[in-house]
Amino acid sequence: MTIKVSAEELLERGAHFGHQSKRWNPKMGQYLYGEEGGVHVFDLIKTKKLLEEALEFLKTSTKEGKVILFVGCKKQAQEKTREVAEATGSSYFTERWLGGTLTNFDQIKKSIKKLTEMKEKMTNGEYAANTKKERLLIDREIARLERYFGGISKLEKVPDILVVVDTHKEESAIREANSKNIKIVGIVDSNADPEVVDYPIPMNDDASKAVEYVLDLMKEAILEGNPTAPKATRGK
Repeated sequence: MTIKVSAEELLERGAHFGHQSKRWNPKMGQYLYGEEGGVHVFDLIKTKKLLEEALEFLKTSTKEGKVILFVGCKKQAQEKTREVAEATGSSYFTERWLGGTLTNFDQIKKSIKKLTEMKEKMTNGEYAANTKKERLLIDREIARLERYFGGISKLEKVPDILVVVDTHKEESAIREANSKNIKIVGIVDSNADPEVVDYPIPMNDDASKAVEYVLDLMKEAILEGNPTAPKATRGK
């Protein structure tokens, strides 16, 4: 079943506004309807079509067992990115992109392993004999590792797909993905380069309600593509 995208919903949520026209990337011209008050306006009919293509790709890829990594580190997208990633069993970054995640994954895995082992030792009471000061330092280290690696703690291999909320902000993640030929689904605002993304979704990446709508649609597509997803999670 095709995931339905509403251009009216995108409009109501403010997806149509780009950045000031003086801050645009000319490569985004093909996705723009015009300009209003010095601000570029997206052609939401084109946005709707490209979003539907991205959703179909995510659904098909999930059916094929592909691994998805969400990257949503801007403040207004952090909570929703985490929610959607956890609901779909995907890994995620919401604090900041960790350089080398794709290009030096073996090193990243060492930090993930350290976090897992420290949490297990804490649960098993293996730190009980440590001094109060030592336990405080251990707690701080676990919290630090959890903050940066918690969202990818179950990532066992380099992901097949990156879903990026703000492709302009996350240029390091985009660059790494391109170097490894990893497919990218990304929201591209009027100041971004759509050519570095395989499935661009041209729209306002600062409108939190619009971003939430798109992420919810992605959740629906991924859960629809995953036959083992619990029914209680679907459609929420």
